[in-house]
Amino acid sequence: MDDRIERFRADIGRARTPGAYVPGRWSVASANRDAAVTGALPEHVRLRDTSMRAIESMPGVAGAGEAKAEFLRSLARSGVPEIVTAGPGGRDPDAVRAELALIKAERPDCVVSCPFVSTAEGADLARDLGYDAVQVAVPGFGPASGMFGGPVPASRDEVVARAAAVVGHARARGLRVAAALTLVSYLTDEDLAGTAAEMARAGADEIVLFDGPGAVGPEAFARLVEATVSAAPGVEVGIHPHNTFGLGVACAVAAVRAGAVAVESSVNGYCGGPGNADLAATAAAFEALYGVRTGLRLDALTGLARAGAELTGHPAAANQPITGRDAFSWGGGDWVVAERDVDPLIHNSVEPALFGNERRIPLTTQSGPLVMADILRRLGISVDPASIPAIVDVCHAELTRLERPLTDEEIRALVDSVLAS
Repeated sequence: MDDRIERFRADIGRARTPGAYVPGRWSVASANRDAAVTGALPEHVRLRDTSMRAIESMPGVAGAGEAKAEFLRSLARSGVPEIVTAGPGGRDPDAVRAELALIKAERPDCVVSCPFVSTAEGADLARDLGYDAVQVAVPGFGPASGMFGGPVPASRDEVVARAAAVVGHARARGLRVAAALTLVSYLTDEDLAGTAAEMARAGADEIVLFDGPGAVGPEAFARLVEATVSAAPGVEVGIHPHNTFGLGVACAVAAVRAGAVAVESSVNGYCGGPGNADLAATAAAFEALYGVRTGLRLDALTGLARAGAELTGHPAAANQPITGRDAFSWGGGDWVVAERDVDPLIHNSVEPALFGNERRIPLTTQSGPLVMADILRRLGISVDPASIPAIVDVCHAELTRLERPLTDEEIRALVDSVLAS
């Protein structure tokens, strides 16, 4: 059997290339690492986490107390280089300062941003509280921007001028400034170019393209990034994609290929509406598919996702990419064990442990002697191989009777009953 396995492995290996295949880490299509196919991609991308701001937008969520603090610690420990917190408006200033201190205690070099600052006073408050950076809101309309409150602007130019003044003020206070262009799906080419150029003149360090409705597809996001880079040379470009059509990560990749250097995402994709690009899936795609480094502690991502679910009461789907409980479970058929024993990176294109997850092979009515033997080994039960078919039959019958999975204790009891008969 060993000779056959080596033949199988040699045959599989013919289709693999270094980089796209890294033993114990991932096995992805070679074309993902071919610049002729993917276009040029950078060596590194910054992932800016927006979970703390996003959680406040979710229905029925009010994370507070030690659970919130522990989640924030885990977030900082994960290695995300930038964190956007919930806004300070209406919050106890000392509580905000404590949050910032907690982040810095875990990761001193983490850049902490205050979201959606729209006035000079807001920038002053952010600076006084100890933020490193602010995101200055640049609404996506002209007069219609008045629907969100405040004086109704006379024109798009007035909207841009107001934001530019805040950008300049925040820079003068020593803050890093990102101009947050919201509702970018509504910006004409002329408006985008003019707004980006004005933000650059005002001193913005970065221009972030926010697509709250999730109305911008990957190709269109790439075009927006290219236009922004052209209109504001020397200014970094970031994006904030939403997952309305399940394309948040695809938009992130397309935007980075087009010249974006930062991508905003959140744990489990948390946000109002359909959510953001998921932090773990975004990091995994860049690292494994394209070889673009994120600097994140990948093995912390599953624990972080589950801490987020605990904090919010919004569990991710069992098959959530990368971090879901069943993300690496292909059912209980014997073929799963047979394949794993030859090469664990065939159907699972990434190693679960790389992201702090695990490979699960459950006992089901499709399971045969290979899965049964595997489960018995996991449970530390030693039996004569000749008795395994009978154990399988008894377990199948109990699965059918109960119409649910068996617990480990129930499997042990069934094994004992077979061995005693």
